[in-house]
Amino acid sequence: LFRPNFSATSRAFEKFIKMSKNALVILAPGAEEMELIIAVDVLRRAGIKVTMAGLNGSEPVKCSRDVHIVPDIELAKVAADKFDVVVLSGGLGGSNAMADSAVVGDILKAHEDGGKLIAAICAAPTVLAKHGIATGKSLTSYPSMKEQLVDKYSYVEGELVVQDGNLITSRGPGTAYNFALKIAEELVGKQKVQEVAKGLLVAYN
Repeated sequence: LFRPNFSATSRAFEKFIKMSKNALVILAPGAEEMELIIAVDVLRRAGIKVTMAGLNGSEPVKCSRDVHIVPDIELAKVAADKFDVVVLSGGLGGSNAMADSAVVGDILKAHEDGGKLIAAICAAPTVLAKHGIATGKSLTSYPSMKEQLVDKYSYVEGELVVQDGNLITSRGPGTAYNFALKIAEELVGKQKVQEVAKGLLVAYN
């Protein structure tokens, strides 16, 4: 006679829920679509729940190369929710829009105060500078953004991805896989990330 062990099942489920990680990826008009989609895709492959939130609403967003992406939800509706990481993709237009957003600033400040992970690629580290986030830490960016960052941060050149504590930054579209895999590694561990990288045919050590 089969007697299901509901208490054991319940404990396993509770453990799974506690272990589950979630990410907020902000989608702004003019975002660099490769950086955004690669981050969303890689994190989801790693078993991380990703919320892609539209800065200005839930309507399709026109990105930097005229690709239209539909967000999951409006950013304002999840601004007070808890996430393990906030991810900012680049693109000059998208970065400028996030830099001008008080909502984005509030989210980043709350995340920093809570010791949570913040990740920015390409032009997006300038968003951190505008909102006074992670001042003094080591970071990198798209090369042409350097002059906007050198006075507030310890700027790193020659590295595809730079991590300083709870801050992860990267350089541009060509480093998007390295960036996304590093974020995933911080949330779910290297073994899982290497499995994801292998399936993508991407070298990741």
